[in-house]
Amino acid sequence: MRLHLTLPLVSLPLCLAAIDPRVQVALTLDTPCNGVSTTPDGRLFVLYARVDGTQAQGLPEVVEWINGTGVPYPNAQWNSYAGPTSDAATTLIRVNSQRVGPDGNLWLVDTGSPGFGSPVILPEGPKLVVVDIQTNEVARVYPVGNVTKSSSLLDDIRFNLATGKAYLTDAGAGALIVLDLATGTAIRVLDGDESTGAFTPASGEGVLLRSSAGQPQFIEADQLEVSPDAGYLHWQPASGGMFRIETAYLDQAFYNSSLATVLSTYVEPFALTPSTGGTAIDAEGSIYVSDPDRQAIEKVYANGTRTTLLQDERLLWVDAMWIDSHNRLWMPAAQLNRGVPFSVGGVSRIVKPLYVYYVDIGVGPSPIDHL
Repeated sequence: MRLHLTLPLVSLPLCLAAIDPRVQVALTLDTPCNGVSTTPDGRLFVLYARVDGTQAQGLPEVVEWINGTGVPYPNAQWNSYAGPTSDAATTLIRVNSQRVGPDGNLWLVDTGSPGFGSPVILPEGPKLVVVDIQTNEVARVYPVGNVTKSSSLLDDIRFNLATGKAYLTDAGAGALIVLDLATGTAIRVLDGDESTGAFTPASGEGVLLRSSAGQPQFIEADQLEVSPDAGYLHWQPASGGMFRIETAYLDQAFYNSSLATVLSTYVEPFALTPSTGGTAIDAEGSIYVSDPDRQAIEKVYANGTRTTLLQDERLLWVDAMWIDSHNRLWMPAAQLNRGVPFSVGGVSRIVKPLYVYYVDIGVGPSPIDHL
């Protein structure tokens, strides 16, 4: 249950490190980016978040970065959604996350909603689009409209290939979704549970996020990570506070509706994380958590203890992070808290250009997360 509070616009005193010399620029962009993926052979995929006031529809959301240019990926047709006249089933309406999975394919999580806070186009809109990056063709589409609500925000995906399952978060109508990768069948679990909800709005630069109309913005189950041994799924709302559950319970609940109704009894608090833009997990099981209030990256060890990895004033709302095969943590500084959906009056406060940064962390990605 969500508490409805009157929340003042309070700026927190922040102690910022000016610039950390370990942090290097990977990309310079004119459009906010809320996610990148790389492959061991050097390919780079970028997801644009068009929250800067530019007209999103008809412009590419997912691109492959080739010779300094973003090329629509997998092609222009999939990136051609232009409103109600477009086919919701065969175009990308609004992708919230992308990642190269452990199977080597590029997975695109399409919210099915044309704008942040807009109703989801049901049933065709919400879907997972799987692109074979060897052929550059769509290999499969998983429709998930049957486990999505009009108020949903399909957020992100992680995998447990050993059991043939994938897990997704719903940040609009708090829940987890368990997907059987072979059959395409999905179920919704922990729907409305306190562990998948948000008790406070997210915040950035010390200010609570508000809509263009001035209403507090609650972003529910958002970031998620699977431990390298596939034993636990971790997740949290964007406002922070990380939970976990043994994946065995999630996987069994897929076949056992009675267990699904009592899953909350198996949920554990894991770490008191801050308001967060994005996460990543390394091969040792440590989870990297961005802190948009302090422009910092925290490292949460596998036992739940936390430390600050780095702090740099350039890290303005780091969104979905990525660890590559060269032990580098990629950090897209998307400035989402300054974007139109989170600016009273609906005027973008984003300062261009925007940057994707990286830092050497001395450890590679979780082997079950991606190559």
